[in-house]
Amino acid sequence: MDVVTLSQLQFAATGMFHWIFVPLTLGLSILTAWMETKYVTTGDEMWLRMTKFWGKLFLINFALGVVTGITMEFQFGMNWSEYSRYVGDIFGAPLAIEATLAFFLESVFIGVWIFGWNKISKKAHMITIWLASVATNVSALIILLANAWMQKPVGYVLRNGRAEMENFLTVLTNPYGWIKFTHTLLSGYALAAFLIMGVSAWHLLRGNEIDFFKRSFKLAAVWAFVASIIVGLSGDFHAVEIAKTQPSKFAAMESQWETKRGVGMNLLLLPDPARECNAIEQICVPNALSMLAFHDPNAEIKGLKEFPKELRPMVTPTFLSFRLMVGLGTFMILASLVAIFFSRKQNLEKRRWFLTLMVFAIPAPYLAEQFGWLVAELGRQPWIVYGVLKTADAVSKSITTTQVALSLLGFTVLYGLLGAIDIFLLVKYAKKGPDKDLSTIINVQGRA
Repeated sequence: MDVVTLSQLQFAATGMFHWIFVPLTLGLSILTAWMETKYVTTGDEMWLRMTKFWGKLFLINFALGVVTGITMEFQFGMNWSEYSRYVGDIFGAPLAIEATLAFFLESVFIGVWIFGWNKISKKAHMITIWLASVATNVSALIILLANAWMQKPVGYVLRNGRAEMENFLTVLTNPYGWIKFTHTLLSGYALAAFLIMGVSAWHLLRGNEIDFFKRSFKLAAVWAFVASIIVGLSGDFHAVEIAKTQPSKFAAMESQWETKRGVGMNLLLLPDPARECNAIEQICVPNALSMLAFHDPNAEIKGLKEFPKELRPMVTPTFLSFRLMVGLGTFMILASLVAIFFSRKQNLEKRRWFLTLMVFAIPAPYLAEQFGWLVAELGRQPWIVYGVLKTADAVSKSITTTQVALSLLGFTVLYGLLGAIDIFLLVKYAKKGPDKDLSTIINVQGRA
């Protein structure tokens, strides 16, 4: 492999590993804040126990997410120095804001939340977790706006051999970024809700803390269903935006080779990139693809043959990742709908087949997130900034294949170790269950 391919593999490995932690942090921060709010407003100690238990899993995940995210920013200077030189004026601004504002606030408020149980009133303590949640979500927004600029560059001008910022407000209001943010944020909420349902189901199968985990399951089921529905709707708008701004990515997602109007959607499809066609095309729904792409049954869709071969994304992995993401998203909607139905019954703990299914469903949203990331990043290739800068021109000129291979090996070993630690800690504390004695916290916070 050459330097470019190894650098791509390295960034993909670190990025996808970091993305294991981010969605859970986004979702658990909000759900923990919601639980603590219910405790403060109702005085029900069960909500306090839920806040402490699920909040502990949130903190474990947050800590490891921070560690894995820092290395990604180093790579911009190490492996991708030409990219940093070319677009640093634009890409650097949101990164700086994220690091100095959102991440700073996020860390401060989480620190107050951790150590403030015995120091401040319960209302003030509740406000800190909400502020930490908002900062966490703002952090995600800024990073996704930066990524959106790579997908749909706006507010810049090419000058002196580089892209320079012309209008920062245009970058911040990039519609591609806001749709992507909505899609990603809600998928994080769904992921956290599925984790809560899975852990709760595991305890219910063993008869542990029935009331505690039934209430947790019921709350998570509603969050999972609402979030999954909005993810699906935002995904439709996101696909429309991609069809408009990244037609080669959209063509790869659907393995569409010819430019046509009124394009149907084949429910059974298998790409054959070598022959620039599809090996299998079966069960076609007339005009469906044009309708999905532009909300117009007679709209024209550009085919892959419209683009030179060297400017086409990798069709098969983009196509398969897109379908796996959609398939898992559909499963999540259906599973959470059934979860709401069963959680309203008094005998949820007796639905053992469904509880077992929900335990094994914990990885589903994680996989959907990873496949979604692959669609976004593989579909953009060979561009690192779509239509502006190619990936091959963005890599550092001074690094060697050996250097990148060794650092890739180092990251793989280190991240493998961190991943094992994360799984060990999450499983350990999830299996341990909630604390039973909260008298100290309640007594002190009673001063509110």
